[in-house]
Amino acid sequence: MDDSTPVTQVDVAIVGAGPIGLCFANALSRHGVSSVLIDRQSRSAMVEPASDGREIALTRAAQQILDKLGVWSRVEPAERARMRAAKVFDGQSLFAMEIAPGASRNEPLGCLVPNQVIRRAAYAALPAGSAGAGEILWRDEQQIKRFEANDAEVDITLAGGERLQASLLVAADSRFSTTRRAMGIPAHTYQHGQHMLVCRMHHEEPHDQTAWEWFGYGQTLALLPVDTHCSSLVLTLSPAEMEKQLSLSDEDFDADITRRFGGRLGAMRRVAAPHRYPLVSVYAERFVGHRQALIGDAAVGMHPVTAHGFNLGLQGLSRLADLIGEARARGRDIASPTLLARYQREQRLATAPLFAATLAIVGLYTDDRTPARWLRKAVLRAGEAAWPARRLIASHLTRSIG
Repeated sequence: MDDSTPVTQVDVAIVGAGPIGLCFANALSRHGVSSVLIDRQSRSAMVEPASDGREIALTRAAQQILDKLGVWSRVEPAERARMRAAKVFDGQSLFAMEIAPGASRNEPLGCLVPNQVIRRAAYAALPAGSAGAGEILWRDEQQIKRFEANDAEVDITLAGGERLQASLLVAADSRFSTTRRAMGIPAHTYQHGQHMLVCRMHHEEPHDQTAWEWFGYGQTLALLPVDTHCSSLVLTLSPAEMEKQLSLSDEDFDADITRRFGGRLGAMRRVAAPHRYPLVSVYAERFVGHRQALIGDAAVGMHPVTAHGFNLGLQGLSRLADLIGEARARGRDIASPTLLARYQREQRLATAPLFAATLAIVGLYTDDRTPARWLRKAVLRAGEAAWPARRLIASHLTRSIG
């Protein structure tokens, strides 16, 4: 590193100013810990982010974390869609396993919010000059050229030549994280060989605030309830089939989606542009390095079938921020090996079982061979019969933090 270049000192450098990076900077600031957000995007793109078609399912615990950070109050009630229950279908059968809170609990399983709404609210909620708050610096339209960690700090050089020094470098730059690779942290990557299409659809019949997950043959369908007669469609197909789907006219697209759902919600009509994403799951071999840490999708990139990725990311950033805040309050190193090892251990315990279970579900319910079809139906019926298991899942989704 060039010692003659002026250096900006900061406690934590965060690469990635998506919702997870923004919320992490927010949480650190409330502990009096300073940070710098480094992102290739401009800040103007974060004030009013464009729609990416995705709806984020938030558990009760996730909503509480967002509320604690001042984010939830910036999400208008009209932008929150209650999810009362969830139904899981297999093949052409009308039978469904239903997951819902007990009859005595008048609360939803979760809440659906558009991703761009969360991004906008997370940016707006950043503390600005509050007493005792840690400073949040910005290096937008920037990226890291190189970095080097020593016993005391991480020395960072940006592409524009500026130098930063931080006690901790944190990657929050997606499941395809270039920062994770630069840290030398390998990741288990699962290419599912499918693409996901998301868009909002109007339908004649009401959804009763119920989400659908439908494992068909050669496709996976999901509907996430938005308004009474509007849902967010998630369609999973092979890349070749997805090309055909996206080449359809609006009229043919609507008719095809209505057919795929067997007309169960009446005629369906697209009301927003579709967005397409490759399906890739990622689990990092390590969540930490020397004065380095991974959060959000950079650590664990979940398959969307369990709709839990963002919730795990929020729990992880909250966990790491609290550990850092506690260390700062006690005058200790905020990036000590002991602290980082504790974060890694706790976050692995919170994510590994669900990640493994999700891969197992995806493997079974995308296998269309005859033996697998029989097993799929048997597992679904066993799940419906085992009401304690369904009640446990519902309890997990509706439980509070603390």
